[in-house]
Amino acid sequence: MFDKLLDIEKKYDELTGKLGDPKVLSVPSEFQKYSKEHAELQQIAQKIKEYKKLLSDLEDTEGLLSGGDGDIRELAQAELEELKKKRLTIEDELKFMLLPVDPRDRKNVILEIRAGTGGEEAALFAASLLRMYTKYAESKRWKIEIINMNATGLGGIKEVVASIQGKGAYSRLKYESGVHRVQRVPSTEASGRIHTSAATVAVLPEAEDVDIKIDAKDLRIDTFCSSGAGGQSVNTTYSAVRIVHVPTGLTVQCQDERSQTKNKDKAMKVLRARLYEIEMEEKEKERAQQRKSQVGSGDRSERIRTYNYPQNRVTDHRTGLTLHKLEQILEGALDEILDNLITYFNAERLKEL
Repeated sequence: MFDKLLDIEKKYDELTGKLGDPKVLSVPSEFQKYSKEHAELQQIAQKIKEYKKLLSDLEDTEGLLSGGDGDIRELAQAELEELKKKRLTIEDELKFMLLPVDPRDRKNVILEIRAGTGGEEAALFAASLLRMYTKYAESKRWKIEIINMNATGLGGIKEVVASIQGKGAYSRLKYESGVHRVQRVPSTEASGRIHTSAATVAVLPEAEDVDIKIDAKDLRIDTFCSSGAGGQSVNTTYSAVRIVHVPTGLTVQCQDERSQTKNKDKAMKVLRARLYEIEMEEKEKERAQQRKSQVGSGDRSERIRTYNYPQNRVTDHRTGLTLHKLEQILEGALDEILDNLITYFNAERLKEL
């Protein structure tokens, strides 16, 4: 590992030198390229510098143990124990930093939420999940935009597709795919019995044209009158768009915008994301044949989390984390859960490597 760290440090120093080179400064595209690479390595380069200083401090402290009086040796011994603990911590941090970067981490997100078992109560829970992710996106200053939504008369959601745009959106939300379960007393339940309902969440990386090629002849595009909220255009103009990808049978529709062109663009964005996911899943299956476990693979059929209202409890079943702060979490306070998931899955990746 140390040899690899030295290579990274050398690369970082070379990039630092190039950014100060007048020849590079005179070519904006070159400067931008090297600036991006430099920024990507900055965090680990700083951690390497910290690690090297720590190793130097360890060596100096060990030297004090072999000389000096008893008091100095006693102090040196205490300091040595602290430095050794710190060394283990930094080495773990460096191991995580050396993990291969998921190329999808920088992408925006297509978020899909669908009500599962539980009827209207499941639809109301799906609406709560949408609100939770909306609040979280707002806290990160990400832009969230509804692409298509099928709402119920009581304020629930049967299905919603949304776009979340912002730095690190996919890297933060990618482990949210799966079945989310809720346990609570429905407002319509006179006897006060606790009901269990569920909703499925899918977090897809938004795909660009370079990620997935779609042949126009493979598409069937239909237009129809939009329904629901939307102003004067509702039921009067053929602004809503439905796209069918014939080879796979995937169907996407959008009626959120008054413009047919805008609805078509949004629908294509969702279609690309779904096709990209299928392609990535196929590659993942090939790699998974070498593994003994598929825990936390992001399978939508996997029950990942329970929201228990009577106990004010949220439990993530993959990491075992339980937090008694349901209200705050539903208001978008997701960082503690997401940080725990990222650490857990990075540790799993380290085991695989």
